[in-house]
Amino acid sequence: MTKALKQFNQMFPLWALLFATLAYFQPQIFLGLGDLPLITLQDLLFYLLALIMFFMGLTLTPADFVRVFTQPHKVLLGTSIQFLLMPLVAWILAKALLLSPELTAGMVLVGATAGGTASNVMTYLAGGRVALSITMTLVSTLVAIVATPLLTRLYVGQALEVPVIDMMKDIAMIVVLPVVFGVICNRVFNSLLRKSDTLFATGSMLCILLVIALVVSLNAGRIAALAPVLALAVMLHNLAGLAAGYYGAKFLKCDERECRTIAIEVGMQNSGLAAALAAKYFGAAAALPGALFSVWHNISGALLAGHWSRIKVKDDR
Repeated sequence: MTKALKQFNQMFPLWALLFATLAYFQPQIFLGLGDLPLITLQDLLFYLLALIMFFMGLTLTPADFVRVFTQPHKVLLGTSIQFLLMPLVAWILAKALLLSPELTAGMVLVGATAGGTASNVMTYLAGGRVALSITMTLVSTLVAIVATPLLTRLYVGQALEVPVIDMMKDIAMIVVLPVVFGVICNRVFNSLLRKSDTLFATGSMLCILLVIALVVSLNAGRIAALAPVLALAVMLHNLAGLAAGYYGAKFLKCDERECRTIAIEVGMQNSGLAAALAAKYFGAAAALPGALFSVWHNISGALLAGHWSRIKVKDDR
């Protein structure tokens, strides 16, 4: 069962493409979820993201948080690149490609969010340092509570109203509380959960697939006109993050495994959260960059991880 789930999880880029394609051609399948009693599609997006973060928390222990203090300069390097470079590159690309204010907001939100949970899996497949990846994801997630709304305000505040305080509250509710609850559950029920990491990864993946499908469904009518230029923006943004993370780490003399880890962590964003925030505060169109990024960064991450996995590394430690 575990082996089958691992194989299923490794095919995530394919599932993401299939769900996105189905949502584009048959949006009513997923839009029908908005007819559920006492829940809207917007609420459903937020619940799915909270569930993803809860699954992440179930795989963590307090010791994972302690690692923050054992590798502070490497964590600081990746986090700095993530929050200083990624939103700036997103804004430059949006302006260069003449994207609308709503799409610009969506691009910036993708750049200003934390590292995606899928980065930990890709780091493992790429032969990187998983502990460092988990630590960076945790730190960037906590930093994002304040940084994401403020950076969005900085880059798009003149074009659109950015409700900073409300965004901070939403991020705290979606990210921090579920992760903390997951860590507590892992601590209390450790003996029962010890061998369930693959199952939790599958649960997270299914939630991400549904987030992608919902956002694509909401934007099915806009994608045909926007897809080429927006796809270019998303691909360039992702490439910039991967390159900056890798060569920035090389410049500071990190070893090869650490370079791979930081590259993946910077290049793979929590775009599902970005899409949900964009849809709530800036409209359905603003969520489209996050949806496309969710599909593309898993494809590029999987391809890069597969390439690196075939290159032997002298393990210095």
